[in-house]
Amino acid sequence: MQTNILGYPRIGSNRELKKANEAYWTGKISLEKLQLTARQLRRQNWETLHQAGIDLIPSNDFSYYDQILDMCIMTGAIPARFRALKESLVTPSSPELYFAMARGYQKNGFDATAMEMTKWFDTNYHYLVPEFDASQEFSLLYNKPLEEFKEAQAIGIHTKPVLAGPVSFLLLGKIKEESLQLPALLDKLLPVYIQVLQSLHQAGATWVQIDEPTLVLDLTPAQQELFLQAYTQIRKAVPALKLLLTTYFGGLQDNTALTTQLPVDALHIDLVRAPEQLDTVLAALRENVQLSVGVVNGRNIWKNNYDTSLLLIKKAVAVLGEERVLIGTSCSLLHTPYDLELETDEAVLTPQIKNWMAFAKQKVYEVIALKDILNGNNELLQANQRTMQEKATAAIIHKPAVKARLAALTPADAERKNVFTTRQKAQEEVLQLPLFPTTTIGSFPQTEDIRKLRADLKKGDITKEGYDTAIRKAIQDSVQLQESLRIDVLVHGEFERNDMVEYFGEQLEGFVFTKNGWVQSYGSRCVKPPVIYGDVQRNTPMTVEWSSYAQSLTDKPMKGMLTGPVTILQWSFVRDDQPRSETTLQIALAIRDEVVDLEKAGIRVIQVDEPAIREGLPLRQADWQSYLDWAVKAFRVSVSGVEDATQIHTHMCYSEFNDIISNIAAMDADVITIETSRSQMELLEVFSTFHYPYEIGPGVYDIHSPRVPTVAEMTELLEKAIQLLPARNIWVNPDCGLKTRKWPETEQALRNMVAAARNMRVAVQATA
Repeated sequence: MQTNILGYPRIGSNRELKKANEAYWTGKISLEKLQLTARQLRRQNWETLHQAGIDLIPSNDFSYYDQILDMCIMTGAIPARFRALKESLVTPSSPELYFAMARGYQKNGFDATAMEMTKWFDTNYHYLVPEFDASQEFSLLYNKPLEEFKEAQAIGIHTKPVLAGPVSFLLLGKIKEESLQLPALLDKLLPVYIQVLQSLHQAGATWVQIDEPTLVLDLTPAQQELFLQAYTQIRKAVPALKLLLTTYFGGLQDNTALTTQLPVDALHIDLVRAPEQLDTVLAALRENVQLSVGVVNGRNIWKNNYDTSLLLIKKAVAVLGEERVLIGTSCSLLHTPYDLELETDEAVLTPQIKNWMAFAKQKVYEVIALKDILNGNNELLQANQRTMQEKATAAIIHKPAVKARLAALTPADAERKNVFTTRQKAQEEVLQLPLFPTTTIGSFPQTEDIRKLRADLKKGDITKEGYDTAIRKAIQDSVQLQESLRIDVLVHGEFERNDMVEYFGEQLEGFVFTKNGWVQSYGSRCVKPPVIYGDVQRNTPMTVEWSSYAQSLTDKPMKGMLTGPVTILQWSFVRDDQPRSETTLQIALAIRDEVVDLEKAGIRVIQVDEPAIREGLPLRQADWQSYLDWAVKAFRVSVSGVEDATQIHTHMCYSEFNDIISNIAAMDADVITIETSRSQMELLEVFSTFHYPYEIGPGVYDIHSPRVPTVAEMTELLEKAIQLLPARNIWVNPDCGLKTRKWPETEQALRNMVAAARNMRVAVQATA
């Protein structure tokens, strides 16, 4: 029986890749130094898996920025606006084109916005969305899978190259012209894939992993046909190469018959997210095809329950025999932190809770342990059973008062006092805002000095009083800047916050934290998700002091900034012993208490961010409504304790939510801000058919790019917006928080944004 890892984290145990990327972008290190860091990280990963005894070790799971962007470069899928830049470069596969597509480009006479970015299925990882137009041609621009296979081969490690599958690559992209059809695109794309696969076979590769996660989605018959077309051609072109087709994040369901008849050598299924699919897959699997059973969770940090996993493995072995079963992770370990043994501070992570956890390296050894137990190692099984029993009965997990408050919730707790039209009039009287009011999403640049302040406080190098004084100075400076820019609704800048989820988790019961539990969100952006281990409650106010201080500095409205319950859930590692809906409502009650306290302190605009609400949507449409019912309820519980004149905002970014717009409206937020700049306002098209009754801020510039947009660009986007939305209901704002940006570009971009808003006021009032 073989062991199989689908992918491994790539940022480095100390975020080495993040630091190297950012140093390269700012010119502090050379390309050679960046590439050296990347080689060192790849080697460390391969050696970790090799030393553990894993049979199928992945390569080409490494990426400087994003694996789908890698496939765009590999296949020559270059968006039209970057093709002139590509032609100008001596080596088109150089990082200049790669990072330009990821981050935008504004130099040497070229000016191009970054590729659109959205969530990878229902994770908090973001991928770059491929773009296809009628002129799209594909060619092998850079054979990265071959280069990294040879790199591992040179140090004596035989790997299994990983490729994003051709059909999923197309389905996850965006077709820019209606006349363009997927079958025609696939016909053009497949020769490039076949060329790569043939080169890998010639170089000595035994197995190649091809990821087709879209097989767990609702597919049309035409889309299903694409898989048959693709794999029939691939099999014919590379008959001797072993192909491992991987699916994850859900079950095959009605795609089972299709998937099990594809001409591949092995199929991987996710038995963590969909254990119920095992029986149907076993019944349908073709003779001699191997089955990789994903029983170790690649998306959470709790130890594997060996009893549960062994039942699934033994069932597969009973039908197929040991030689046809591979034991693996449910998906790539990209979504988990590196190594639990780096958590050495018992004051941060107690030994009791740490004993319940497993990070990527530990999960590798769990895969090995399951194989060893099947071979007779009962000591491993018994130790795991003791851990599972201890966790199930631990007193620190359950709080009767929290459970009682949740049980006492009534429908009235999820209702504002009056409908939006009544609230809007009350808010207009109190806030006195102009047409096209301007604001930002909440955070301002977290400079090195600000980050050092927090680090010094944690280390005890400065006092709490010294820290608070410095944070107040940063807030004061940001308020003065916003007033000088003539922004209408201000924010305090969130300088005291390390992360929009971690900051709240640190102040809520039921959460625990790590010092090195970093995972990649997008590009060089890494997050350290909190761990929800038990019942959640708020004991004291979390943000009132800072928001109240900021409001005391200005006569303009100051926005209180909170993270919503669904986002706190989605962006944490969540307890696995109760339904997610219950945990979310516990968080919602804690946020409700904070909202009410902000209002009592005189904060009349309160933003409760829910960027993850679309991300949490189940992958199958049949499962949507159940999730949306409790997710929307949780938001409404969070915000419904305030008066009509208190304006509730929410924010969502990088999510295709057109298909759930009625549920977004059901959240009953007075103002919603969304990302629309990267998609050139395409997300607003839904408002041509759906009457959205609330106010909306379509983000007019992309904060994930250092590029500064012009006044004309933002004015043009707003002109598109007023074709679909009443001018009275439109806000003007960036598409997300400004935490990751630098101050000079931030100030200039906001100056241009305010100018665009003022242009629109003049234009609309002139035609009134």
